[in-house]
Amino acid sequence: MPSVQVLSSSISAPENAPHALLPFLRSQSQNTLTRLYHRPSSCLSIFRLLGPLERQLITNLLWLESAIPINTMAAWVVPEGRKLYDDALAEMIGLHIIQNSPVKIALNQTFKSSMRQAITGGGTTGSFGVPAERDEKRHFTSIDTLDAYALERWETVLHYMVSSGQGQLPTKPSQGVLYLLQRSGLMKTVHGSTLQITSSGFQFLLHSPHDQLWSLLLQYLHMAEERQMDLVEVLSFLFMLSTMELGREYSTDPLSETQKAMLEDLRDYGLVWQRKASSKRFHPTRLATTLTSLSPPLPTSSTAGGSHVGPSTSVALTTGAGQQGFIVLETNYRIYAYTDNPLEIAVLNLFITMKYRFPNLVVGMLTRESVRKALSNGISAEQIISYLTTHAHPQMRKNNPLLPVTVQDQVRLWELERNRLKSAEGFLYKDFASQADYEYVLSYAKQLGVLLWENAAKRCFFGTLEGHANIRGFIERRTGGG
Repeated sequence: MPSVQVLSSSISAPENAPHALLPFLRSQSQNTLTRLYHRPSSCLSIFRLLGPLERQLITNLLWLESAIPINTMAAWVVPEGRKLYDDALAEMIGLHIIQNSPVKIALNQTFKSSMRQAITGGGTTGSFGVPAERDEKRHFTSIDTLDAYALERWETVLHYMVSSGQGQLPTKPSQGVLYLLQRSGLMKTVHGSTLQITSSGFQFLLHSPHDQLWSLLLQYLHMAEERQMDLVEVLSFLFMLSTMELGREYSTDPLSETQKAMLEDLRDYGLVWQRKASSKRFHPTRLATTLTSLSPPLPTSSTAGGSHVGPSTSVALTTGAGQQGFIVLETNYRIYAYTDNPLEIAVLNLFITMKYRFPNLVVGMLTRESVRKALSNGISAEQIISYLTTHAHPQMRKNNPLLPVTVQDQVRLWELERNRLKSAEGFLYKDFASQADYEYVLSYAKQLGVLLWENAAKRCFFGTLEGHANIRGFIERRTGGG
């Protein structure tokens, strides 16, 4: 039975934000989720994504054969934990993990059965993948090789976003990846053909690799119906990959046609590795096996050993750099970046003017021209400041405030230079017969929420294009009635 101490500790500890996939799952029908819960690997993966209180409640209900009275359940909760408890129940009811009843609480029978099987083992569903038989004629694929492949695929995507396709990399993402970047709003087409990073794309670069990956996979899930793919098959395959063992080879024979079609896409994202496209075997990479865990999805220099991973790809944009920090910003707007990572240098090049480049050091300047260029590409001043703060060198973190205030203010002022005027289409209303008429129509425009500007001294105001028909009709009715 749950203890008061556990509930109390969850109150004092700050709760992590819900996983990005959970709102998507809540939006699905009960039938879709019940089909998904027939797979033990899916139940275990969703269990991992839930918060600590939800996991505790599931664990305590999992082995009960009958439903629990709701009053008995409520007696377990300390008064200050009531809101957390109610939120946890609402979350699980929304996911159809708990049956919605005002009297008793019980787990969804399908979820309970599959979750028990996931914990105790047994069954012949192949939900956790079917390992391929060892072939002595094939060369063993090491974890280092898989890590190098995942890094190369993932950083190819990020490099392309940063360079907007103008970089010097020998390879570029597949058409499927480029389409996904556009659909996600991370890149947009300018001048008919060229893809360019958007403000959302730059914000995407500030996130951890785990969040970046799920951001793209969520868009992939939204596109599943358009591509006539079974959403349950797509979700269950992603969950299956997240429970597989890194370094083990699996067979494609038990996969459905939808899941076999997904292999090509997942190869492009670096989630799976195959010797060739027609191979009936595949390896999940670290990107796939950590989808529902807290382990880092990309190897650092300590986990990706050997000669497969060079120094330029030993750290992702927000793994090592985000924790260690490599940027020093001075009050004279000069930036020193202690890095040799091409991706990090390319990101900096989006908003600074490069001055010097050494083997492990880049020197540049924040200038009006470089910041305005970034602003014209959709990158905001706050995003620039956030990036510099996130990747500040440990020496900078001794400062209070961390970044020079004068530099922060100047970057914001450069942004304000572009935002001094705002244009909007609409209609100017003037020449009112009396002050009473003006105030009467003005009040109506305010009630509709279509007022953009007013000048009481000149008895005129400016309304939106959408509100013109209503305002004109109001004036005609008033003058007609008068």
